[in-house]
Amino acid sequence: MRNTAAAAALIAIGATTGAAAQDTGLRPGWSFEIAPYVWLPSVSANLRYNLPTNVGGTADVKANADDYFANLNSALALAGTVRYDRFSLMTDILYVSASAGSSRVQSVNLLDVGRDPISSTVDASGNSTLKTTLWTLAGGYTVASGSWGNVDVLAGFRYLGIDSTTDYNAAVTLVGPRGNAGPTFGGAGRLSGSDNIWNGIVGVRGRINIAESGFFVPYYLDLGAGDSNFTWQTFAGIGYQSGWAGVQLGWRYMSYNQGSNSLVQDLTMSGAYLAVNFSF
Repeated sequence: MRNTAAAAALIAIGATTGAAAQDTGLRPGWSFEIAPYVWLPSVSANLRYNLPTNVGGTADVKANADDYFANLNSALALAGTVRYDRFSLMTDILYVSASAGSSRVQSVNLLDVGRDPISSTVDASGNSTLKTTLWTLAGGYTVASGSWGNVDVLAGFRYLGIDSTTDYNAAVTLVGPRGNAGPTFGGAGRLSGSDNIWNGIVGVRGRINIAESGFFVPYYLDLGAGDSNFTWQTFAGIGYQSGWAGVQLGWRYMSYNQGSNSLVQDLTMSGAYLAVNFSF
């Protein structure tokens, strides 16, 4: 699925979980931040689909994607931060729907038959579509700030909702537990699945100002677990702020480890981002 988790081909309004808007220091009273951005990630994922009940078992699909814009169906992201003195509340929600060719069924595990690997020469072609929703909500507290920048600690949750389909065309037919007269897996077909993944997260975010030049280094890191065995996200970059507007360029990485019984066994998204942030 050249786009398996196109989960993140974004052109829209938002701010990566903390990548978006950071202020230049601790300001008294209320302040608000928002940022449009573009994120260009590559995606690697291992998916496990449940086969229809008349067949039984699972199918493992390997998907890699590095070009999302060619088959991007829709993308929407919105994020922002509200601050009051040292306290803050940030939210980030994004939706992406994308499709691409380049995915492969690696193995099929039919009930009472066992796992049967499928070579790349047998799985001739595939196409996958992934609809992904990511939502983060976290409260923060500024533990240190000054002309040099700021450090915030945060705690909250991240939600990942996925609806995926994979169309395959296998060159062989795997026969089910009842032999040739029973259900089969092979030829042309479609796999589909959905999952809702909730994780608690803790982390740190902030910025380091470079002298009094207007340039700064934004940073972010979170770690979490819950429905996932482990998930984490990080980014860093370089930015420039002038008054109420600024721009950032950097690199963002996100990872999920779900385990073998989940639709998304593991997922990584990594790529450059560009954000224009506004504060008021």
